[in-house]
Amino acid sequence: MNPTTAAYAATTLSFLFGGTAAVWYAVPWLRSRSRAAALISLLWIQALRYVAFQIFSAKAAGFDVPDDIRDRIAYGDALSAVLAFATIGALHYRSPIGVALAWVFSAVGIADLLSAMAGGVQASLFAKAAGTTWLILTFYVPVLWLSHVLIIWQLVSRRNESLSATG
Repeated sequence: MNPTTAAYAATTLSFLFGGTAAVWYAVPWLRSRSRAAALISLLWIQALRYVAFQIFSAKAAGFDVPDDIRDRIAYGDALSAVLAFATIGALHYRSPIGVALAWVFSAVGIADLLSAMAGGVQASLFAKAAGTTWLILTFYVPVLWLSHVLIIWQLVSRRNESLSATG
């Protein structure tokens, strides 16, 4: 199997297995938590997006990514991580801006993932990725997408629920 086919297969399995785990385990667990606690749990997954800075060391090790695409990926993910962390803080303290920040984070985070995908396709990153970069692309990125879906679901389905509830 060539590297691109292997990467697409691994990504597909990550979505399939991750989506199944989300439906079977995460959704029931999130429903048992307060709105703020559920969102915070999902946002911690996103707060780790600064792992994208790995792309700088990957390039030094031979992972050839054009500088503009590399920077778009790294800094977009870093911005998303900072927004996720700020949103976690606001929700932790039950600030009224917490939900608004969660929506802003979601818009920025999804836009960043779409931009990174476009850049990744343009630079044929699946064919070039190895090691940690391959794991990020085939495992962590699908987890990010799945957690975005769950965050939007929480924001929409629990829009009338107060943040002041504990849980």
